[in-house]
Amino acid sequence: MVEALRVHVAGLVQGVGFRPHVWRLAHTLGLVGWVRNDGAGVAIHVEGERASLTEFCRRLAEEAPPSAIVDSLASERAQVLGLGDFLILDSTQGRVSTRIGPDSAPCQACLAELFDRRDRRYRYPFITCTHCGPRYTVTRALPYDRPQTSLASFPLCRECEREYRDPYDRRFHAETTCCPACGPTLTLLDAHGAPIVGDPLEEVWRLLQAGRIVAIKGIGGFHLCCDALQSQAVAMLRARKQREEKPFALMALNTASAAHWVELDAHAIALLESPERPIVLLPKRKIAEQMPVGIAPGLAELGIMLPSSPLSYLLFHAAAGKPDGLAWLEKPLARLFVMTSANPHGEPLVIDNDEALKRLQGIADAYLVHDREILVRCDDSVRRTTGFVRRARGYVPQPIRLPRPGPPVLALGGFFKNTICMTRGDEAFVSQHVGDLDNPRACVFFEETVAHLMAILAVKPEIIAHDLHPDFHATRYALELGVQHGVPTLAVQHHHAHIAAVCAEWGLVGPVLGLALDGVGLGADGRAWGGELLRVEGAFYERLGYLRELPLPGGDAAAKEPWRMAAAVLACLDRAHEIFERFGEEPAATTVATMLAKRFNCPPTSSAGRLFDAAAALLGVRRRNTFEGQAAMALEGLAARQGRVPALPDGWRIDAENRLDLLPLMDFLCDCEDAAAGAALFHATFAAALVDWVAQTAQRVGITHIVAAGGCLLNQVLRTLLGEGLHARGLAFFLPEKLPPNDGGLSLGQAWVALSARFPETS
Repeated sequence: MVEALRVHVAGLVQGVGFRPHVWRLAHTLGLVGWVRNDGAGVAIHVEGERASLTEFCRRLAEEAPPSAIVDSLASERAQVLGLGDFLILDSTQGRVSTRIGPDSAPCQACLAELFDRRDRRYRYPFITCTHCGPRYTVTRALPYDRPQTSLASFPLCRECEREYRDPYDRRFHAETTCCPACGPTLTLLDAHGAPIVGDPLEEVWRLLQAGRIVAIKGIGGFHLCCDALQSQAVAMLRARKQREEKPFALMALNTASAAHWVELDAHAIALLESPERPIVLLPKRKIAEQMPVGIAPGLAELGIMLPSSPLSYLLFHAAAGKPDGLAWLEKPLARLFVMTSANPHGEPLVIDNDEALKRLQGIADAYLVHDREILVRCDDSVRRTTGFVRRARGYVPQPIRLPRPGPPVLALGGFFKNTICMTRGDEAFVSQHVGDLDNPRACVFFEETVAHLMAILAVKPEIIAHDLHPDFHATRYALELGVQHGVPTLAVQHHHAHIAAVCAEWGLVGPVLGLALDGVGLGADGRAWGGELLRVEGAFYERLGYLRELPLPGGDAAAKEPWRMAAAVLACLDRAHEIFERFGEEPAATTVATMLAKRFNCPPTSSAGRLFDAAAALLGVRRRNTFEGQAAMALEGLAARQGRVPALPDGWRIDAENRLDLLPLMDFLCDCEDAAAGAALFHATFAAALVDWVAQTAQRVGITHIVAAGGCLLNQVLRTLLGEGLHARGLAFFLPEKLPPNDGGLSLGQAWVALSARFPETS
């Protein structure tokens, strides 16, 4: 007896070959009906014998395409229509509750075609199929169909149309499919924008060999590329980009090539080879010291990525002499490219051809461009094997599942490393890395990202959350949007948001003890917080303790000049006379000493980040930061190379107000002549002090779940020692895994606090 079912599948089921999968499964089982995309996912009407329908529903999710994520599959009995075939119908609109997939590196089948001289897509840099290629960065809106992408202006040729309509082809309804006859094309331009004659990829390789810098249009934006093993080219790129010492990311062909320079384990290899293709920070091998000094000066790690697009594979193909087949992809290749984001002066990533010619003038010697529009600016993701440093391309817009659903909330993050979060039901969609909102272009990008996230999710917020600081652009914009949409806004304290982000990720809805360690965030008392012990439960937090405050001589200037924090420590230790002995050549030494003596323009801070700065300067590791966290990163690198040491006995004190005082440790470091030994001792003692402080407080308040977040938790040495110490005390320890511990995770925390405050039934 013929029966009918109406089936609906929700999740990441558009743009991943799910409709072809449904079609093939239906034909295999002898079923008739139809499938189509809609705003909520994939809708199916299927008719046949009951046993076949049951088998269809079972295999629908079990055998889903590799990139698909099935969140739910609902079925109900339907009227038999007496259809004669199984069809793929045009998409329907409606309320959007599905989602678009992230950009994905080329699959093996596409690579096989890319390097097959007999294939019509041989060396075609825009090869893609339902299993790989750009998604998020080329999509305007949902449902995910070709007219909604930047491929809309490229009508399919007859052969591509045949593949697109063939249910047995892996390009069946591959919305970004194209070929040299109908798709985008590459063009190589010189420094003045004039075309360069010849094969663009071969000419780029020739320029790179000659030590030139080429701007290359990638998936989510432009990269600036040069030969990583030519010191002069690396130095020239650093000078032109005005990037003093911040490390460059490197691209290797494969893990066999990367293993020459960095230490790899199975987890690192899996990350490097994953479809997301993040930059992975990995420990340097000894031979990495032979690299140009400008790659990652003073750091113990290199940022390595593998090719994330057909275009980047083709650069290596040209460098390898254009070999046939796939075997060469597994062999080590002695070529390494710098691939750094093309964002001059800390501005947002360049994505447009004309924009590149203007904004990268004087930086790039040539421009490898194409005519496929980048609709969404999206930088490379950066990871360690333990978690994110920056979450963007390859991972966005995958949602984070919340502990409970609630009405939509928009959260706008903070000032540094900004991200935006929009919730929909029990899903939190955190945007790609926007960056520091310290220039007009960055603020425009921020506003574009807010608008795009709201549009692609098709939801209107019922509350808008923001940082407590009133002067952040994100805060001012939140208040404007609140008026515009007629919804309330909520200010969320910075460190409360840090801890709440981890609670949201791990589904922790009960009380936790939160350890927030970062550079700075405005406290409820108007002071600069940054080393906090908080009791957090949903929308509620209580400050239970903090690091002993140090003066910030010159305010924000102290974050850029660690020697000022060292001077502050000396003053607190009654060793102010040593300021001139140690830092007398600093032009502001006299001014700083006077400010500290008079406590003028020296606001107090409990910042853990400034404590790292002070230690680095006292040990002679770093007096000034050319980028955020540089001194702390250098200190960590020394500690990692030195290895483990015991903590300094009596290196800390905890007073009656539960303030953790590290001045005994800092006093010892003042007289330490071995920087590496001092760095290791600082980490060991600081971690032991934190464990002691947290464990005592946890016992007193009866909480066993410890949550840690903040930029200092990017420090691998510290987080490892903390985890071991707290577990040894019988405490459960939670760190962020799906988002960075720094301000890149703030928006998620703000969203969860707002849900808990406005809609307490969700907390």
